[in-house]
Amino acid sequence: MAIKGSLKEASLPDVLQLLAMGKKTGCLAVTHRNSFGYVYFDKGRICYASIVNRRDRIGDLLLKGGAITKAQLDAAIAAQAAHNDTRIGELLIAQGAITREELHDRIRLQIEEAVYYLFTWTAGTFNFEGDVKPEEQDYLVSINPESLLLEGARRLDEWSLIEKKIPSFDLVFDVDRTKVAESEVALTREQGIVLGLLDGRRDVAAVIDASGLGEFDVGTSIYGLITAGFAHRVGRTKAAEPVVSDSRVDEHRNLGVAFYKTGMLDEAMREFRRVAELREHDAPSRFYIGLALSRQGKWEEAAQAFTECVAQPGARASALHNLAYALERLGRYDEAQKALDEAVRRGGAKDPRIQTSVGVIALRTGDVAGADGALQVARPLFGTRPPTAAWFHYAALTAALLGELDRAVTLLQEGIAVHPHAAALFNNLAAVHERRGQYAEALQVGERGVLEDAGLAQLHKNLGDLQYRAARYDDALESLQRAVKINPQLGDDVYLKLGNIRFKRQERDEAVRCWEQALALDPENAIVRTNLDAVRQVL
Repeated sequence: MAIKGSLKEASLPDVLQLLAMGKKTGCLAVTHRNSFGYVYFDKGRICYASIVNRRDRIGDLLLKGGAITKAQLDAAIAAQAAHNDTRIGELLIAQGAITREELHDRIRLQIEEAVYYLFTWTAGTFNFEGDVKPEEQDYLVSINPESLLLEGARRLDEWSLIEKKIPSFDLVFDVDRTKVAESEVALTREQGIVLGLLDGRRDVAAVIDASGLGEFDVGTSIYGLITAGFAHRVGRTKAAEPVVSDSRVDEHRNLGVAFYKTGMLDEAMREFRRVAELREHDAPSRFYIGLALSRQGKWEEAAQAFTECVAQPGARASALHNLAYALERLGRYDEAQKALDEAVRRGGAKDPRIQTSVGVIALRTGDVAGADGALQVARPLFGTRPPTAAWFHYAALTAALLGELDRAVTLLQEGIAVHPHAAALFNNLAAVHERRGQYAEALQVGERGVLEDAGLAQLHKNLGDLQYRAARYDDALESLQRAVKINPQLGDDVYLKLGNIRFKRQERDEAVRCWEQALALDPENAIVRTNLDAVRQVL
């Protein structure tokens, strides 16, 4: 389920409440100007949240919060150089710097603060994509969103007052320390930390970064100091970055990746195009643009983006592989083969996905034996991981085309075991069973496939054909209607059967309409012409 909207029309707390009540799983992406955040849900509970380009690395936060020392953090960073697949938090636990409970408490607080910060965004857009999971390396929690709403509402009320004094984070404040000392006022812990950092040079963003506190705590502390007459504004910092600074490029790149991962493809392309403008020879930006265009089915534009990518210095074999795929979808098989040859030359010879694509192009050009050979080369390259669903699909297809139906069945059954939600594999297995005359088995497999993906037109067609053969005409009518609704150009035989079923139900006008559609797709279909002539003579 996808949910999109504007924060001016629906507040973020309302959206969180809706997702919690619906026990949704997926990712809520929120964007406001050049800021981007996301909240992941697992069955209605928040399991992760983060703000892109926000300086909230867990090691720095633990250090600033006093949970670890600088020496302990440096030791963990040094250890990570030898164990780059291990997170800093795990290394800190291993060296005894913190306990796992302390780490989890800090991560939970970090996630809560990210959500509270998102609550302050009253403009922008949100987009929820179901069944999207956080990256494997992210630490996950389980928070009831409703538990955050009350505190979030309190913070929103306070923030509306705070931003009147602190409308932006580039403002610089100084403190009248003599007045503070003479007042003998008891400051809060947070106010004490902030007071020591307000020096007439740091802006609010720098104070937040140096304090280890969240935006809200720093904002309330400065607001209190201003109200008491201790702090006063002395100016603002100037954004004097070079036109093409690394930080500026990284900001656009990070936003682009975040947008892409959460399915906001137009926004992702906007950010990567900005990177390409700032870095003329940046290959990754063009690579991601190509990926986003591919996901939108814009194959011509995707091929152009990948072509620009592979022309840049340092372009990888994966870019050539994706170029080949876009060219394949355009039916430009010779060009796709050349792209794959170059991908192999650039180090892709041991990449099972590239070798799979070599087999696919061979199959597309009619070289079934060559396709089978390439796919057999690809299989051991997957190593201990199971081959992809695409590999099983094409390997079984080539086996079937070579007349080796037993091997095709074995491959498809193995593929379904490791990819139980790949409807195309169920469709192929049903087709092989049908070819072997095993109609009951084919029907059972086809019905299972429809449960996995109700949007696969060919699967509905094959299921309808099997139901028609079994004289289950009502079921066949429903399946075939779904097939042509998804793809009206699926084939004249679909409309022939639909017309026959309508005629059996004495729905002659509908039967004629279906047969006429079949004849429009294949004017040489003699059976359809005979049916139409017979009905028109009776009418």
